[in-house]
Amino acid sequence: MKKISINDIKEYIEQNINTFHEKRIEKLKSLKLKTVLKRKNPYLFKAKNILDAHDIVKKILDAYLSSQEETIFGDFLEGLAIFINTNVYGGYKSGITGIDLEFSKNDIRYLVSIKSGPNWGNSSQITKMKQNFLQAKKVIRVNNPDIVIDCINGCCYGRNSNPDKGNYYKFCGQKFWEFISGNSILYTEIIEPLGHKAKQRNSKFNRSYSKVINLFTLEFTEEFCDDGEINWDKIIKLNSSINPKEYKL
Repeated sequence: MKKISINDIKEYIEQNINTFHEKRIEKLKSLKLKTVLKRKNPYLFKAKNILDAHDIVKKILDAYLSSQEETIFGDFLEGLAIFINTNVYGGYKSGITGIDLEFSKNDIRYLVSIKSGPNWGNSSQITKMKQNFLQAKKVIRVNNPDIVIDCINGCCYGRNSNPDKGNYYKFCGQKFWEFISGNSILYTEIIEPLGHKAKQRNSKFNRSYSKVINLFTLEFTEEFCDDGEINWDKIIKLNSSINPKEYKL
């Protein structure tokens, strides 16, 4: 086991966090209003009695972007975790399907599937992760049948009071970061550098965001409003009709 300095971690974050912000902007610029409308639940927004075009556009866009950002930032945190573990335990990005990180510690080979938070998947997704763990064990034991292998579902934030899931362990938040680094306070140490220059980086995103809101509101008003009133029939037909072109009728 080696030690990694907080300065090395800060340097990695500084060099890579901009990728997260740039991907946010790229995702924003590539969006189409109708694409977003097709992917969100129109019944929910109608039930909330949203009457203002700008309001519905903003709520739909924010809901869509929130899920996209969770994925993009999850990829960044995965890369950070692998970087830290590589420097401490010599771990590496796994080439086995469904496994993000492999490393050895105390004569145990660890196979880690990294997720953002503890509530990341439904029962079928968790079943798929378990299958990936079993398959990965088989692959590794072809050439090393006696190796001891532990499988870990690592979550970058949150907590879990019952880490032993039978055929794998679930480590969340502080427990996960300590597991991959040997540092019990790492989970707090990475907060400050993540926010470095956040204001400047987010100002660029906010300019793009405001532009998209304005353009989408104009398009929504022209396409889905009649005399200034939202035409919910058009929206639901675009979203759910067997014939997507029906909303124009």
